[in-house]
Amino acid sequence: MTAIATAVPPHRFAQEEIMNFLAGTTLGRSATGAVMLRKIQSNAGVDARHFARPLEELRALTDFTDANRAWLDTALELGEQTLTEALAQAGARPEDIDAVISTTVTGLAVPSIEARLAHRVGLRPDVRRIPLFGNGCAGGAAGLARLREYLLGHPDHTAVLLSVELCSLAYQLQDTSMANIVAGSLFGDGAAAVVAVGAERSHDASGPELLDSHSYLVPDTEEVLGWDIGSHGLRILLAPEVPALTAEHLPKAVYDLLGRHALTPGEIATWIVHGGGPKVMSAFEQACSLPPHALAQTRKSLADKGNLSSASVLHVLSTTMNSPAPTGAPGLIAAMGPGFAIELVLIRW
Repeated sequence: MTAIATAVPPHRFAQEEIMNFLAGTTLGRSATGAVMLRKIQSNAGVDARHFARPLEELRALTDFTDANRAWLDTALELGEQTLTEALAQAGARPEDIDAVISTTVTGLAVPSIEARLAHRVGLRPDVRRIPLFGNGCAGGAAGLARLREYLLGHPDHTAVLLSVELCSLAYQLQDTSMANIVAGSLFGDGAAAVVAVGAERSHDASGPELLDSHSYLVPDTEEVLGWDIGSHGLRILLAPEVPALTAEHLPKAVYDLLGRHALTPGEIATWIVHGGGPKVMSAFEQACSLPPHALAQTRKSLADKGNLSSASVLHVLSTTMNSPAPTGAPGLIAAMGPGFAIELVLIRW
């Protein structure tokens, strides 16, 4: 990797302000609902979040058409910002980019985001485009894996991963389900862009090497996490067994990947993990027998910004790159998402 840039929308709200907003919209200010919201808020591990629109404007988005249009406008703004900043950090021009991978799950656009940004940013007309949809929170790690695989086949190329997630615009204001309320306490908005080069251009790389990747798809878990898509828009599916599934299946995925490189979890210098929520992070720590503070950067990202879906792990990666491990030390990037899927990327600093 040569550079990574991150961004969040300008509208920042304290967690208490957001939960008061939900109490007056989703739950109609019921006394029982207010008690439940306070409990959820105290357990979320989130202090503040950034949203694509002010809270009152979110209330005015009455259908999926309006919400998706707002999503596209902001997604293009944040996408252009992060892509431009990442290229500047890498010392690359837009016309130097041979391929762009985009990942999102919080809105729909055809042509996809990277196609709409190509001419706007100045990418070449023959740039290879690889839009990804449906990976959800695992999309950041899965996108890095696909970035690595593309560059393995094109070692003289430069490629970009772009993640844009605007979770606030997918929230269902009239859905009183526990899954929706929990999602309303966790998810925020953000974007990230990563620039990477193939092996023949490794002299241009100043960040970690994408060494290997591993995917694990748990059977019979399609309804555990994802979207119920209909005329109502994108309605969250978020089952309470996600932490248990993480604890049960993560160790095998981690040991399968590390075993290929004769590594153990104790030898991993940096753990770059998606901030899926306190219970998921605790399950991750226990499953891998992690030392105290191994996920400190993930917890800080969750507190400062909330769960940014696919962009979360890239925000944690960006922070970690500011204080990298010693040269040659291994690191592990991990995220879980719909499927139920576990996506891992092994890096070397």
